[in-house]
Amino acid sequence: MAQKKTGASLRNSEKKELIEFENSKITVKHQCKLLGLPRSSAYYKSHGFTEPSQEEVNIKNAIDKIHYDECSYGCRRMQKELRKMGFHGIGKRRVRRYMDEMGIVAFYPGPNLSKRDLQDRTYPYLLRNVPITHVNQVWGIDITYCGTPTGFIYLVAIIDWHSRLIVGWAMSNTMQSDFVIRAVEEAIKTHGKPEIMNSDQGSQFTSKAYIECIKSKETIRISMNGKGRARDNARIERFFRNYKWERLYPEAPETVTELKQMTKNYMKHYNWNRPHQSLEYATPGSIYYSQNDVQEQVV
Repeated sequence: MAQKKTGASLRNSEKKELIEFENSKITVKHQCKLLGLPRSSAYYKSHGFTEPSQEEVNIKNAIDKIHYDECSYGCRRMQKELRKMGFHGIGKRRVRRYMDEMGIVAFYPGPNLSKRDLQDRTYPYLLRNVPITHVNQVWGIDITYCGTPTGFIYLVAIIDWHSRLIVGWAMSNTMQSDFVIRAVEEAIKTHGKPEIMNSDQGSQFTSKAYIECIKSKETIRISMNGKGRARDNARIERFFRNYKWERLYPEAPETVTELKQMTKNYMKHYNWNRPHQSLEYATPGSIYYSQNDVQEQVV
């Protein structure tokens, strides 16, 4: 009679087959812990993805840093910079694919390279020459790539244009629209509804799920950046730049778990302790809650 294998003797591929993602009384996290399987491995299996190689992680981290130094670089100039950094064998096609996967678009006048949803649910930009006078008048939403030496994750953040408060955020290791919707729902639950929600024309924001989420709130109007006009959502871009240069790059978290905790800490710091010159050196939290009747909460 064959000896029954224990969790310790199973290969990772066999352990993955034992994970139950639906209708289980035990969370996926706890199942992974019992089997001695990294939760990220189970996640990639369940969604049909393959775990990225270390080389892919290293290249994407390099692309991210180059982009935040030189935001006008397209795939050709990005490829040249990568080769200077030692990635000699990388081709232009691969650079373009990685930039697309990361949601990176060169900021210069010309076609918007963000991939739209196939049904192309785009909306006009509503905010040209509109004065921003109060909180919850306009929220801006966007996604950015965040890397570590061992993996990467995407951050979606929502900023109140008037106060610069980050009213909502979420992280995910895929660019699917579900984590964007989760961030929107949590922001509205905590802070109420904005009058206008502004985004770029990327696939997450032109998806049927996202559009239906915003429309279900009835009073929110949808605004989208014009083609090639990254400045239309400059406040959220500036936040991402601050987040990366003030925390992500200097602290250089080793793992995604450390990155998530660092991000949570930075959000609290940014909203409540970091003064802004544009706010006459007040903090976003103090400006937001001085004009809003919603009960004050530290996020």
